[in-house]
Amino acid sequence: MFSRIFRKPKQETNTLDTLEKLNETLEMLEKKENVLQKKAAAEVEKAKQFTGAKNKRAAIQCLKKKRLYEQQIEHLGNFQLRIHDQMLTLEGAKSTTETVDALRTGAAAMKAMQKATNIDDVDKTMDEINEQVDNMKQIQDALSAPIGYAADFDEDELEAELEEAELEEQLLHPGISTPSDPVKVLPGKQQIRPTKNSTTEEDELAALQAEMAL
Repeated sequence: MFSRIFRKPKQETNTLDTLEKLNETLEMLEKKENVLQKKAAAEVEKAKQFTGAKNKRAAIQCLKKKRLYEQQIEHLGNFQLRIHDQMLTLEGAKSTTETVDALRTGAAAMKAMQKATNIDDVDKTMDEINEQVDNMKQIQDALSAPIGYAADFDEDELEAELEEAELEEQLLHPGISTPSDPVKVLPGKQQIRPTKNSTTEEDELAALQAEMAL
């Protein structure tokens, strides 16, 4: 109830009306000033004419009227300055009032939004977001992890399989098997090695002689 009694009404309409009235008054004063300036100029022309007619008294009266007009013109100029000053003050006050109203409206809107937003809801929402992020990270880590079934192989079985493969390779290709221990030759006996151009029979004979030399 008290807020309704002491609540200030909006002054925007009154301010606009006042500015319009002041502007009309300013235009009226300017018109009066123009009229008085014309009258003062006319009195100057009359004074010149009376001076030419040797009527000094009448010329002086014209100059007196001119000065009275000039005084009124000066007063009108002061009135116009006061009105200009008051118009600028009202326009500044109007801008200030509009700015305050805009800030008040913004503050009320922000307060309403804060009231509609519960801090507990915000915390709950952030917890849900963090939980979803953690779950997605775990899924990505699981998908990017290397396959682990190769670690269950028995190394002994692999070594046995490798030896079996090496033995099979020696049986299929005896010429490229690993060299055995060197053949010992008795003193005075020189081991006969086949040359590249020897025939098969010569190779067999050389091998027989080497065995007999043991």
